[in-house]
Amino acid sequence: MAKGIKEPTDDDDYIDIDDTGPGDLKGADGGYAWEEEYKRSWDVIQEDASGSIQSIVLGINDQQRRRRVRDTEAIQRGIIRHVVLIIDQSENMNLRDLMPTRIQCALSTVGMFIGEYFDQNPISQLSVIATKDGLAEKLTDLSGNPMDHLNALKDKANKDLAGEPSLQNALELAMHTLKRAPSHGSREIVCVMGSLTTCDPGDIAQTLEALKHAQVRVSMVHLAAE
Repeated sequence: MAKGIKEPTDDDDYIDIDDTGPGDLKGADGGYAWEEEYKRSWDVIQEDASGSIQSIVLGINDQQRRRRVRDTEAIQRGIIRHVVLIIDQSENMNLRDLMPTRIQCALSTVGMFIGEYFDQNPISQLSVIATKDGLAEKLTDLSGNPMDHLNALKDKANKDLAGEPSLQNALELAMHTLKRAPSHGSREIVCVMGSLTTCDPGDIAQTLEALKHAQVRVSMVHLAAE
């Protein structure tokens, strides 16, 4: 053996726990640090006066049940959405301030919306309504098939743009459609409009009040807001 070279011993294969220092292994509560990562459930169980732990177990089960009820209260209602999409088919949608036209820009965005809507809400339903010449026409009824709505928009909504829209007639038709929706789901209307005017047969404020009473949420997307 050459001088100056220490021959390895069996002790070199081990690390003495004392080498790390006593402070490195202690946690905030005085125990070992790794113990803090685990909840020692047996420490909280105590016997009652009769020496039984049955009452403690029942209490723990009751706490777990209340926690499950509390965690699910926020998602019990509104998990199924029912949305009516209103598309403006008036002559204002033929303007070219949005390329190539307002209607083409709107339909492209609505198509992406329908795809994402059913991706995020696979058991929800959608209906499409078009409005022009002071009238409202239902293109599709409430359905969970996105292709029905996409084909209807492709075939009808880009043709025969004329006159002015009727927001009131469209909302009334949408509200009538949503009346058949079950009460455990949400009811929503999304309007995509390009006209600054609307040709209505009556007071639209009464329609809005009826929507409020029916708990229908109405959202408006306008392409020519001023």
